Amino acid sequence: MNDSEKQQVIDLLNNIMEVELAGVVRYTHYSLMVFGYNRIPIVSWLKGNANEGLVHAHKAGEMVTLLGGHPSLKVGPLLETRKHDIGDILRESLDHEKAALALYYKLLHLAEGKSVLLEEYAREMIAQEELHLDEVDKMLRKPGDVKPFDS
Repeated sequence: MNDSEKQQVIDLLNNIMEVELAGVVRYTHYSLMVFGYNRIPIVSWLKGNANEGLVHAHKAGEMVTLLGGHPSLKVGPLLETRKHDIGDILRESLDHEKAALALYYKLLHLAEGKSVLLEEYAREMIAQEELHLDEVDKMLRKPGDVKPFDS
């Protein structure tokens, strides 16, 4: 990987880190805004997502320093719609997860044939994000609906 390609990867990893940190803030906020009968399991799930986002951000930062870069101190874009219905929260979560997944696919494309470590990291993160997207998709479906959620 030449210096220009390495810098592209570092920039992308920093972008991934920023998006994952935005997810930490987002899921933490959502966990505070859930009310009603199902509050406890939903809050627990949202807190778990916040913790997972922090782990993902840390992994991206580790990859930045591995490549000789400087990890970003920025947090990605935050959206406050003031809509806190569980369906709204899940749809916003779905959009956030899709954006993160797209960044990991971009990383895989940049790393292919240049770094097995980065390829494997990107594949691992893609697998995790796709499973998470599936989980959110299933939560958005009506009971018994086997077709993917259509926003």
